Amino acid sequence: MPFTIFHIGPAILIGLLLFSRLDFVSFMISSVILDVEPLCIALFCPWMPLHGFFHSYLGATFLGVLTAVGVYFLRSWLSRILAWFKVQQEPSFKKMLYTSTLGVYFHVFLDSFLYAEMEPLYPLTGNPFFEVLGFGTIYGFCTASFIIGAILYVYKFIIRQTAQ
Repeated sequence: MPFTIFHIGPAILIGLLLFSRLDFVSFMISSVILDVEPLCIALFCPWMPLHGFFHSYLGATFLGVLTAVGVYFLRSWLSRILAWFKVQQEPSFKKMLYTSTLGVYFHVFLDSFLYAEMEPLYPLTGNPFFEVLGFGTIYGFCTASFIIGAILYVYKFIIRQTAQ
């Protein structure tokens, strides 16, 4: 997506719905980190396709593992931020690893409907998912996910915790 902000909506919603099973911060970071690739390409190699290797499931797997390692080493610092937002969790590398992998895969899944140059099944060429779902469907899903996720967050972590 041209604006990685759209990936935050589904990440918030899924992360909150599966809060007890996922590492929330790993899911949030891994859902957007792939868009560092098109940013770097746009800035430094504008002649290349924006969505390259890391926008494939193979490349995303590699980046998911790196994200889990990074989040694990930053966990004490990230815990303070999570406490401020009232979404504290007990960190576990195993949970961070599968959550980060799921997050990057979900990013590739959403983007594969939008960009012809993507090769999500690399080393196979082409993108069989391009335009199976339209831009409006994907952006609508992401926007609705953000709104529903924000309402869920307010209810689950602000109203409910304040009432206790």
